Amino acid sequence: MEMNLEDLIDRASTILENESRLIRLPPQGKVVFVGDTHGDLDASEQVLRHYLKKPYRIVFLGDYVDRGDDSEENINYLLRMKIEHPEDIFLLSGNHEGQLVKELRPANFWESLSSQGRKQYGRIFSKLPLCAASASGLAALHGALPELESLEEIDQIEWGDSNWDRIVWGDFVEGDGELLGDSWGRPQFGGAYFNRLMERYRKKILVRSHQPRAPSLMFKKRCITIFTSNAYPVSRTIVIADLEKEVRDAGDVIIERI
Repeated sequence: MEMNLEDLIDRASTILENESRLIRLPPQGKVVFVGDTHGDLDASEQVLRHYLKKPYRIVFLGDYVDRGDDSEENINYLLRMKIEHPEDIFLLSGNHEGQLVKELRPANFWESLSSQGRKQYGRIFSKLPLCAASASGLAALHGALPELESLEEIDQIEWGDSNWDRIVWGDFVEGDGELLGDSWGRPQFGGAYFNRLMERYRKKILVRSHQPRAPSLMFKKRCITIFTSNAYPVSRTIVIADLEKEVRDAGDVIIERI
């Protein structure tokens, strides 16, 4: 599908405006979670080549731009595929999509854009959903959990507010505390915070990305951190889960290298 950037943004915006901030995954089929791709077009293409078919749905966890060499190609490819397969591909927001409300580094993608380009990408990124969840016990987002009464309140989160900040900027740290401080603009949360909110939201497993120095499994193997980009010195990894089976910890999903 060939289209110019303005048409791409307009068509993708129309689709995203009809999605909620919370993606409610169906109780049938399987889901593939994809970590930060950060300009790694090959990773995005590999995932879609293998899993863009029944019975899979694919959830990308944000950070499509910066770091890698093919940021614009990567995000434009994913937006085109979202337009073509709106019910099968979901693009969650990461912190690198929020440059216009909270500046970050490295920002090679953003720095390469014209003023008009920044506005166009900022417009589409402001509409990205923030979380995906299933009745089987899964939740997935970019960084850390928000402080809400229920996950359904994610639909009321505003771009740039405090809960947006927790979702796209928050880190998890092995430890028993709640809020454990702030590291260079990244709020740090411990096991007590994770366990309290997972119980409140009635979820068993959280799949996330964002934090390359975090252990891949935390909090009794209920918090899974993955990356799917050559921008990091870790294996490109995805998580595959059966939406028809209840999950309890990482042993109930497949963690696979690509």
